[in-house]
Amino acid sequence: MKKAALLLIFAGLFLSAPACPLGRAASWSGVDETVIEKFAEKAGRTAREPFINTDQGDLLLFVFLLAGMVGGFIGGYNFRVLFPPKRRTGEEKHV
Repeated sequence: MKKAALLLIFAGLFLSAPACPLGRAASWSGVDETVIEKFAEKAGRTAREPFINTDQGDLLLFVFLLAGMVGGFIGGYNFRVLFPPKRRTGEEKHV
């Protein structure tokens, strides 16, 4: 019962998140713009292009795909360690 209630709460949060207005989020600037760029400019360091630009094409999607595959392989390989089988006691014998 607790699992079902928790599942419904998370489902409600995920379904209601797209209903939030996106216009307000644009008025807030991020930490990079407000804090880090100020200190970087005071120190004489300007912004530069990243070594691997993940904003172009589907490179970021491909990186997440690879990370998911590696994590899934590790989780699958160690499945019995992560989720050990339940031990049967002498009273619960099924015939």
